[in-house]
Amino acid sequence: MSAPVQAGLRAVVFDFFGTIACHPDGVVSQYSAVFAKHGYRLERETESLYFARYNGVEHVEHSTDKATYEAWARFRLGELAGACEVGQDDVERVVDDLRALDTAPVVAYPDAVPTLRALRDRGFRIGVCSNWGWELDAHLSEAGLIDLVDTAVTSARAGARKPHPRIFAAVTGALGVRPEDCLFVGDSVHPDVTGPLESGMAAAHLWRAEDSAGTGPPDVPAGGHRVSSLTELLEWSALRSAARAPSGEA
Repeated sequence: MSAPVQAGLRAVVFDFFGTIACHPDGVVSQYSAVFAKHGYRLERETESLYFARYNGVEHVEHSTDKATYEAWARFRLGELAGACEVGQDDVERVVDDLRALDTAPVVAYPDAVPTLRALRDRGFRIGVCSNWGWELDAHLSEAGLIDLVDTAVTSARAGARKPHPRIFAAVTGALGVRPEDCLFVGDSVHPDVTGPLESGMAAAHLWRAEDSAGTGPPDVPAGGHRVSSLTELLEWSALRSAARAPSGEA
């Protein structure tokens, strides 16, 4: 099956969690379980508003080093704890457990390795771009993906969270390609489709039925595309072989 994506692509960038990797038990958020463990309740709407509040923000001042970023991450989670009326004596313990979720084991989706390997064999540069903490390479290694990725960019290091244009500029710059030479693939519409489209990239929304909790696929903005597995990308005519770099371009 072909997809109406422009020819001439040179790179494919993937979101990390929910796109090429997940926890062994899936992608369901464990935040509510952490709050319940401490005797508090996290409403789904409260959690959704928390993530929506910080998606797309620029935070360069909090990304000067790992310790500064960690302090900001804990501050944000402290705000979430406050929204759930967590007692002051419990806040640190709740935040500790929430931060520990970011070190939970990850595994690659079955279609990740064959897709990334095939795209590299076809000449495409491969990037990963994620709203994630300071280190991502260790998680890519744990999932068996590190050798298939040319560069990995996280919001923690880039100083902005998707869909802010700063993080997309960081990953295309690291790959040595122009935005228009790049396809972005991810499982969240606003950060992974709308944001890349507005930055000049092609974009595909990955909707996995097994991760949908019984809900249907969301609408995709004009200009975006949808796949139900990563291997579908290999059938796109625009991804059969990478375009050569223009003369003088790396």
